[in-house]
Amino acid sequence: MSQSHIDVSALASEACPVSEVLDHISGKWSIGILVAAAQGPVRFTELERSIKGISRRVLTLKLRSLERDGLLVRTVHPVVPPKVEYTLTEMARELRKSLLELTDWAKQYGDSVAAAQTAYDREHNS
Repeated sequence: MSQSHIDVSALASEACPVSEVLDHISGKWSIGILVAAAQGPVRFTELERSIKGISRRVLTLKLRSLERDGLLVRTVHPVVPPKVEYTLTEMARELRKSLLELTDWAKQYGDSVAAAQTAYDREHNS
């Protein structure tokens, strides 16, 4: 193989674990959950109220996924009715810093991205 060619299969195998992790944390629901849970222990209903548009089922699935990924800790308190709280793990607290930078970037450049999309669509749909 010449040096001008890149072994894409090697790059893909290296990127696969990274892509999998990014897929789990980059969805709009996951980001919203992580940002909301950063305020401290948070209950399911508090998350449900704070994340506009999320269904109970999707919230349940995302919470389980984030817990499985080691980003959330689910604590069940032995009271009646049961009290369940979610808190960020140390790993998730570190991730939160990056998410805040990303959301700040999105706020700063959201209008520019929308304008670029409109211009592109106008140019390519003519």
